[in-house]
Amino acid sequence: MGKKDETLKEILDLILYENPSTQDEIAEKLGITRRYVTQLLQPLVKDGTVKRAYVIDLKSYEKFSDSLVDYSHSNTTENVLINDMLANMARHVHSQLEASFDAVLEYDESKANKALEMDFATNNMVEKIRTSVETIVNINKHSEFSKSILYTEIAYDLERIGDYCGHIAKFVINDIYKIDKTVMKNLKKMYKTAQNMIRLSITAFIEGKTELKEDLMELEESIHILQAKSINLIATQMAENSFDEKERSNYFIYLFRVIKAFERIGDISVEMIDVAVEFHDNIPRPTTPRTFR
Repeated sequence: MGKKDETLKEILDLILYENPSTQDEIAEKLGITRRYVTQLLQPLVKDGTVKRAYVIDLKSYEKFSDSLVDYSHSNTTENVLINDMLANMARHVHSQLEASFDAVLEYDESKANKALEMDFATNNMVEKIRTSVETIVNINKHSEFSKSILYTEIAYDLERIGDYCGHIAKFVINDIYKIDKTVMKNLKKMYKTAQNMIRLSITAFIEGKTELKEDLMELEESIHILQAKSINLIATQMAENSFDEKERSNYFIYLFRVIKAFERIGDISVEMIDVAVEFHDNIPRPTTPRTFR
């Protein structure tokens, strides 16, 4: 493969997996000039392989990739590409949750703001996946619409988790008190449990390992137990403080939001694995809301 083709491969991989917004961003990440990026992409933009918003037409991409030796793996398909995008988004959300909780652990407002900024990339990723899935459905008349749309549903679930990461980070920005050590001990456990639940649910969807649902349900039970323990501890602390202290009252409100955020991340992870079961095992999800089951 020539140098030009290698560079083009790097550009297309960057578009597929890192979701750049501009040609300037592509050039900066690859250490090449914007003019060279434009030169290489122009033919692909003209034939529709690359859209103006830097979304790749997956069908055209697959045909084009066949003309380049070693350009892509032989098993590259539309589903594999979307799965890669979902895996990349899940890794980003993992990092977003880690950054948010690190900000709480260190009570660092600058880290909290950086964690909140990560949500822009999360939102961009879900839009890229939505657009790519729509492209697949439009150009591949043999694709099963009901299953294709489940990819988008998983992406939206990851976006919702990103939103709750923001609730955790905002605790540092909104409040002036550090979290009690006893409560923090439970929050650390909830954080680790939530990270494991995200990992299991996305693995179940991408790799078809729906048997992981049993493990996930055990983790969900543990996160609810930790939630109850934390709420009881906070209720005791509230009883020992005067409600006339506005700042202290706000502290408890924001702390409840952090606990609720971890609980909701766990719930969303269960919803994701239910989607995985429907996708791979053709078992429809229950129509009854989870809170009433």
